[in-house]
Amino acid sequence: MATSSPVRHAWRVLLGLVLVTGLLFGINALGVYVFKQSSWAPELALDLQGGTQIVLSAETEDGAAPSSEQLDQAAAIIRQRVDASGVAEADITTEGGRNIVVQIPGVADQQTRERIQSSAQLQFRPVLATTAGTNTFVGEDGNETAFPAPDDSVSDTPTAEPTDASDLSWVTDRLAAEFQAYDCANPENDPSRAPQDEPLIACDPTGQAKYLLGPTELTGTAITDATAGRDPQSGAWLVQLTMNADGTEAFGEVSTRLNQNRLENLTPRDQFAFVLDGSVISAPRMNGQILDGRPSISGDFDQDSATALADQLKFGALPLSFTVQSSDTISATLGTQQLQIGLIAGLIGLALVAIYSLIVYRALGSVIIASIAVMAVLTYVIICILAWRLGFRLSLAGVAGLIVSIGFTADSFIVYFERIRDELRDGKSITSAVEDGWGRAKRTIYISKSINILAAVVLYILADATVKGFAFTLGLTTLIDVFIFVIFTHPVMQLLARTKFFGGGHKLSGLDPESLGAVYRSRSQFRAVSTATAGRGAKNARSRGEADRRQTIAERKRAEALAGDRSTSTGSEGDA
Repeated sequence: MATSSPVRHAWRVLLGLVLVTGLLFGINALGVYVFKQSSWAPELALDLQGGTQIVLSAETEDGAAPSSEQLDQAAAIIRQRVDASGVAEADITTEGGRNIVVQIPGVADQQTRERIQSSAQLQFRPVLATTAGTNTFVGEDGNETAFPAPDDSVSDTPTAEPTDASDLSWVTDRLAAEFQAYDCANPENDPSRAPQDEPLIACDPTGQAKYLLGPTELTGTAITDATAGRDPQSGAWLVQLTMNADGTEAFGEVSTRLNQNRLENLTPRDQFAFVLDGSVISAPRMNGQILDGRPSISGDFDQDSATALADQLKFGALPLSFTVQSSDTISATLGTQQLQIGLIAGLIGLALVAIYSLIVYRALGSVIIASIAVMAVLTYVIICILAWRLGFRLSLAGVAGLIVSIGFTADSFIVYFERIRDELRDGKSITSAVEDGWGRAKRTIYISKSINILAAVVLYILADATVKGFAFTLGLTTLIDVFIFVIFTHPVMQLLARTKFFGGGHKLSGLDPESLGAVYRSRSQFRAVSTATAGRGAKNARSRGEADRRQTIAERKRAEALAGDRSTSTGSEGDA
């Protein structure tokens, strides 16, 4: 029963490997055939596939060139947005002192384009008036008539000095006429460029309503975090904001004033508009004081739009406004030829590892080849799943990481097999050598792989974006290597050790004790070479030489002491 227990354990572990492999292929199959978002081929990065290039041109209020700090900050925020959208291996650089060049692998969808192109300039403005988004009214004749634009004779001077942002003194005769004549379908100017210390005419995203808003009281810089979630009461999607200390204090004062307007029935001056890039995304009524700095933006949101808005706000408002200068499809910077060269290099590496394994370990080398093959299959399907779920794309640096991992993977098996051979040299049976060698080898391998993973993590965090693909694939394959070592290599060796070919120590198995130099019974008692086998000459000499080379210092000293004792004993008998 004790002998068969490792066999049953090995079969159970291998069955678990089959189930894990089937589960991974099943997950990717769901992505391919059900969700229509995955593929049976890994997604390639910009350097291997090409993609979309969007050039953004910065614009300032005075028309001057932006500072390098502003441009670098904008590029960093755009990179955060692109990463949040699930696009990996994107290249974002500044160019010419005014432009930001965004290069994305593959075809950029509309949502990704909006994340990149939107400046996400959030303003908090009180509502002074609101009406339908048109600029027409029904006259006495029953026909719709457009409000005329105000001429120069209309006064633009406030009747009194405004006391706060909700004061109607901001509404001059000219502003009131402009508000009536404003058509959301055909705006005459860009409302997002209005000064923050002046009133603003803006529309909701659908153009069905227009608002006359007071000066800005808060901006997006007051926001420290934004998350999308559902209202626990209505179940509608909303964006929950978290403000910094200054924003919390300022918003508390504003909410107190608007709540007082609500109590006095001063509609719509109890509303507070969230203006994103000149568009009123929501204008809720203030239902009470909000003193904790955690207001919510509600509106006509679904999960995607709420998440996209939360990402934009969370990553802050861009310090500049941008216009799209160009949007083009670009070809691969390296192309398929370099990819083919990388794949050929990987195949050559695999071939060399296979040849070395078969020469040094004979039939035992087939276990190394099979382990690498299983690892390749798992790595391939995992990369496909990561491309679907995380937007991972395989760059040439990532291919290099996969190639390097071949050598690291072979190291694990070599350490394990050499431990088994050492146990055989100590005179143990093959089944015992496999178990004891496993106990010693796994500690060494775990330590070694931990260092590899640590190096990959540090490289991924500190290295440039072009090197992150190498670090990612190196860390991923290292984890898979340990998994294969535990769940495939050792169970297979447990089963092979009980076969006649390997367990019997066949000369071609790679586990022949005699060819390994196992010429002693234990560490203190050496087996003498019989006269029957002495005639084998060169072969026995090689075995004795191998045994001598494998001895530790303590074993050599013990052997010399035993040899000295035998010499003394022989001399004493001669004297007698």
